Amino acid sequence: MVTTVGTETTFEKLVQNLLILEHDAIAAYQSTIERLDDPAAKAKIAEFKGDHEAHVAELTRMAGQLGVAAPQEGDLKEYLTTGKVALASIIGDRSILKAMSTNEIETKMAYDHASKNAAASPEAQAYFAKAYADEDRHKTWMDAAAAA
Repeated sequence: MVTTVGTETTFEKLVQNLLILEHDAIAAYQSTIERLDDPAAKAKIAEFKGDHEAHVAELTRMAGQLGVAAPQEGDLKEYLTTGKVALASIIGDRSILKAMSTNEIETKMAYDHASKNAAASPEAQAYFAKAYADEDRHKTWMDAAAAA
């Protein structure tokens, strides 16, 4: 799925849409934690979920500075991200991690776009680049764990 998140023309809408995306991601991470059997994988996914929660905290701070409402939940995409995980759980942990890896593609793309978005301040662009690196680390680990 190709995302347009990160390409918004206003900083306010960019922050709001990233928050929605992050809430969707957190829901998928929680669903993954609940379905994985391997305790080490659960712990790693919980660590990554913590990264997403930190992103929400920073994006919420940005929204406050901008004077815009900070979304507190995801949107209908949450059903897609958590649904993939639920279906994959029928097959097992490796399939769950593969499903989560596909979810990371959209998040990585959004932060890549956001880090280059002229509507964002240079400080925000730097933060978005850091968030992109987090997402890339998550996806790399998931791909390796799913292949093992």
